[in-house]
Amino acid sequence: MKIEDRLMKNIGKLPAPMVAWVEKRMKKIPAFREKIDKEYDGVMAELESSLKPYKESYPVFAKLPAEGRDRREILRELESLREHEESQWKDGFVSGAVYHGDASHIEFLNQVYALNSQSNPLHADVWPSATKFEAEIVSMTANMLHGENACGTVSSGGTESIMLAMKTYRDWAREMKGVTKPEMIAPVTAHAAFDKASQYFGIKMVKVPVDADSHTDVNAVRKAINRNTIVIVGSAPNFPHGVIDPIQEMSELARQHNIGFHTDACLGGFVLPWAEKLGCDVPAFDFRLPGVTSISVDTHKYGYAAKGTSVILYRSKELRHYQYYTTTEWPGGLYFSPTFAGSRPGALSAACWAALTSIGEQGYMNATKKILETADYIKAEIKKIPELRIIGDSLFVIAFASDSLDIYKVLEAMGHKKWSLNGLHKPSCMHIALTLRHTEPGVKERFISDLKLALDHVKNHPEEKGGMAPVYGMAATMPMRGLVSDMLKKYLDLIFKV
Repeated sequence: MKIEDRLMKNIGKLPAPMVAWVEKRMKKIPAFREKIDKEYDGVMAELESSLKPYKESYPVFAKLPAEGRDRREILRELESLREHEESQWKDGFVSGAVYHGDASHIEFLNQVYALNSQSNPLHADVWPSATKFEAEIVSMTANMLHGENACGTVSSGGTESIMLAMKTYRDWAREMKGVTKPEMIAPVTAHAAFDKASQYFGIKMVKVPVDADSHTDVNAVRKAINRNTIVIVGSAPNFPHGVIDPIQEMSELARQHNIGFHTDACLGGFVLPWAEKLGCDVPAFDFRLPGVTSISVDTHKYGYAAKGTSVILYRSKELRHYQYYTTTEWPGGLYFSPTFAGSRPGALSAACWAALTSIGEQGYMNATKKILETADYIKAEIKKIPELRIIGDSLFVIAFASDSLDIYKVLEAMGHKKWSLNGLHKPSCMHIALTLRHTEPGVKERFISDLKLALDHVKNHPEEKGGMAPVYGMAATMPMRGLVSDMLKKYLDLIFKV
């Protein structure tokens, strides 16, 4: 074993604060920094071809063209790019991402968008239709989640909905309870958007553990509550493993302590209500629970709207007021906005409204039934594979791990068969978030067949490396998390490389 490998192994045995202390100093050593950068650059070089596949076949614009290009030429290029990328998601090879994907549904939403392409909800006097669409989107979503008296706003996506809620609780607690050092309690499986809100808004994130089946430890939540706690978070379901947190118990703790409780139903908000009506055992997670004070729900996932809309709901208008932004002293006039953005694409809200009203309750029920039937098949087949085990009791997001094989190499092998699945860690595993694309004839059978072939390939070729497998492997095993963060930043740099 190399000396640096032994060093890394021993550092991993230290407490987390001490690891951070050691890392900070090691990164200042030129030789160490040079070695790490060299490793990262090698990984990024391998990834560049997959992230930048069009360099040789399409014109590249690092600067504005001296003269404007012909619109017909631009449209031909865009059509070519669309055709190149469409087959993967259209044929059901992608986890999540495109949740509906039917050609007629897409065309309908595109028509609605075109009709409203100039709309901007910031100017409600010019486009009052935008306020109609957004008010009705919020109301329909709230009523679906038993929030007949609930209120909310439309946001750009789940991350914004979550961040708005955390900002709201911070400001509420500061004004109503005098909290100046706010803390949120969230399971380790909570979406990364909560950590993002923690960093952006100065809210300490107190993470509590989950059990082997990905259920949050309620006793740990209870012990973590203190005078600075402003909100407790639960997921319905969580993104990694598709497991619904014990929200009834967690939200009751919040209610007893006069603390906010946020249900993150971004992923499941438009599935769980219909799954319950179909007879599935869905634990309570919505406004039926008196301790639940806010819920985030993504309309652009299983609500089948175009990408770019989500809903954040609150139990009361008084709480929602802490989300709003207003200023009264600006020379430009009175300025106010409900969310982070000022100008927003009203066409997305129009398309969202059109999706919800065109599908209706029965349409969502039918879609959910198809997805759950597909999930049942895939879960049953995976349970027959001795090298794999399913994590948790999920409904439609199926996470699985392996105790005998490198699951990231399995992920890589599935990638070679066109599958774009989600790699996860802590524990090392992967998942597929099932959508209507996977309910098409033959897709679920192809998934299981390709999964078995991928497992056989990894067993027969254990020496193979490359692609994302080493990235996930490094991220899962490296004790110095700042170095992992540096690697992700290099990946983002690569995305913006011309």
